[in-house]
Amino acid sequence: MNKSQTKINDFVYGFKKGTPILLGYIPVAFTFGLMAVGGGLHPLMAVFISLTNLTSAGQFAGTNLIIQGAGYLEIALTTFVINIRYMLMSLSLSQKIDPKITLWQRLVFGFGITDETFSVASMEKGRLSYFYMLGLIAGPIFGWSFGTALGAFTSSALPESLSNAMGIALFAMFIAIIVPPAKKSRPVLMIVLISVAINLALKYIPLFSFISSGFAIIISTVLGAGIGAAIWPIKEENPVLKEE
Repeated sequence: MNKSQTKINDFVYGFKKGTPILLGYIPVAFTFGLMAVGGGLHPLMAVFISLTNLTSAGQFAGTNLIIQGAGYLEIALTTFVINIRYMLMSLSLSQKIDPKITLWQRLVFGFGITDETFSVASMEKGRLSYFYMLGLIAGPIFGWSFGTALGAFTSSALPESLSNAMGIALFAMFIAIIVPPAKKSRPVLMIVLISVAINLALKYIPLFSFISSGFAIIISTVLGAGIGAAIWPIKEENPVLKEE
């Protein structure tokens, strides 16, 4: 098999692996399109945001701050804290990709690293090729952008009551993300509750009224994670060496 055919096969295989992610992104991105346009953004701007971002929770939070008129620093810090996990995912995948992949190629498919694409790629056996990674991220990028466009351009055609009701899907998405790991792990549940408590305190205690919603999210996230790491550290298991 020649190199060209191998590249095509890798891309097709990666695209097939990313197709379920593509389908799952469309309804969530549809909700984002509705939210963005409902908040006053132009439909094309909503699509542009999704074309240049693939960050789900970070994108929702950042766009919401834009709609509220938050400052650049607040938006940047909020999205950085929410999306910092992608740095760790990328570092992990760097151990699996083909060493021959150039820096520019890594930057290209690094754009498409999300929770879902990372999970799929990390479960693959052997080295990951550049064209496999391109195929894997192509579907999710299309699904996220297409879903956003669908929601943004149909927003004006929907009745206002239905458009407002679609916002519930956003909260359902966050609940769906939080509940499964919280049910499996008590520390995760406690960290979530601590973060929520801190955020509520910053919002409703008059002393902290000068703190904006964006910085409140940043403070709640960092403090919640820090307290959790201090109280419930991950215990490393000592490997047992077997004698041969």
